[in-house]
Amino acid sequence: MLEISQFKKNYSTGFKLQIEDLKLDEGIHLIKGENGSGKSTLLKAIAGIHDFEGDINWNEISIKSSPIAFRKKVNYSDAEPHFPNFLSLDELIRFTLKTKGGSKTQVESLKREFRIGDFSKNPISSYSSGMLKKAGLILAFLGDPSLIILDEPFTTIDLEAQNHLRNLILSSRKSGVTFLITGHLANFESLLEYDSILEIFDGKITLA
Repeated sequence: MLEISQFKKNYSTGFKLQIEDLKLDEGIHLIKGENGSGKSTLLKAIAGIHDFEGDINWNEISIKSSPIAFRKKVNYSDAEPHFPNFLSLDELIRFTLKTKGGSKTQVESLKREFRIGDFSKNPISSYSSGMLKKAGLILAFLGDPSLIILDEPFTTIDLEAQNHLRNLILSSRKSGVTFLITGHLANFESLLEYDSILEIFDGKITLA
């Protein structure tokens, strides 16, 4: 279970994102909201990237008191991934395997799913926006996460990759992985069946 309590994130503009108490069971959960509503900020806070007031627990592991154990089980893919230009995807994968675990078999399977091929040997500076997105998605599924956070996962990638991603999410869910997902595509809500749909508006989050 994901538990968010007394969450508060202040913006320099004066805007505040506040969540007094939110509990989400295992499943696939969609978070909706306009641009600038705080969706990405919330996801990055849950992933341990942004600081915030309050606490977030995943299966009774607190990100505040046990950050290493928390991050071991929680993976994240950014809407617009940024990686050091001089590294290759293969190098990023090797680093992720050291911190998150995983196997060569898992890596090769993910590469096949996203049709990466030998391109993973090339430096990030040569990647298109779609290839960058695929790289971020591959890293998000590495290891043995029980919560995967995907910020706009279906944007930038082609229809074939969208279908492969959808199947990967569904198969991972059958293995017990929970997902938090945001999206902007006109049809993204129909790509998956969600256990809950939440909406962020005016700094608050509610069930839609």
